[in-house]
Amino acid sequence: MSLTVQIQRSVFSEARRFELNIQIQTEARHIALYGPSGSGKSLTVQSVAGLLRPERGRIQIDGQLYFDSEAGINLKPRERRVAYLFQDYGLFPHLTAAQNICFGLNKGLFNRSVRTLPAAAQRWVEAFELESVLGSYPAQLSGGQKQRCALARALALEPRLLLLDEPLAALDQDLRSRLRAELAQLQKQIDIPTILITHDPEDARVLVEEVYRIRDGRVLECCASADLSALTA
Repeated sequence: MSLTVQIQRSVFSEARRFELNIQIQTEARHIALYGPSGSGKSLTVQSVAGLLRPERGRIQIDGQLYFDSEAGINLKPRERRVAYLFQDYGLFPHLTAAQNICFGLNKGLFNRSVRTLPAAAQRWVEAFELESVLGSYPAQLSGGQKQRCALARALALEPRLLLLDEPLAALDQDLRSRLRAELAQLQKQIDIPTILITHDPEDARVLVEEVYRIRDGRVLECCASADLSALTA
């Protein structure tokens, strides 16, 4: 993956003014934005996804311009073909697992039976062994099942880029370790470029090649994931 993220944005709240000024240039296929809450990681990923418009800068992935303030380019989120997996997975509570997985593929899918899932969705239902829970609602699913449903929904859209915002943070330690290993294996299978948000060094070591340490809206340093202990020392 060739990724350029050079963005600036001022964010205001009642408590403070936050200045986002991120500079990332990499050829790595899997990278992590690593740092504490409030450092600017999510704002950066939201900008890549098209959910937040920077005031100035440029975002380019594999030669495709997503945003360029000088050229007046700002692709809509749907045009970017970016899949965004939120920390809480973002499943719709009033939709079944099957309906959640199919969300965004085609109109009218909500009225179809489980037996007529589109091929793009069926592929991931089988890969994640979700057949038995397709008729269940999110409240009836375990943490691991929710994550797999959210991943299936994201991957069914055949994205160019996968954005993972603390995908394991809400899980207990045992499940977190198991799903971390499963996610690492999935990355090898699908080979989709990934940007991971995390504050857990083990997530970064297992799931990415490069780690960008972010604090107060800026990239402080970058290292290979194998050298993360030196970065965090």
